[in-house]
Amino acid sequence: MTTVLTPASPLTAADRCDRCGAQAYLRVVLLSGGELLFCAHHGRKFEPELKKIAAEIQDETERLTTVPASANEEER
Repeated sequence: MTTVLTPASPLTAADRCDRCGAQAYLRVVLLSGGELLFCAHHGRKFEPELKKIAAEIQDETERLTTVPASANEEER
């Protein structure tokens, strides 16, 4: 059986961590076909186990440290 993964869409503020309900920054596509969403904290906490069962991990945690383009000069 061949599995074709389609490119994942970016995570939004509506995507919530399956563990605690915080905003999700990681999407884990499982080898079995489902997906899990995690906040940065729980993504780091469960990373070793997730790598064993993941077909793909979409990590958007870098968004937590980037400065938005709409930020004023003092915030940059």
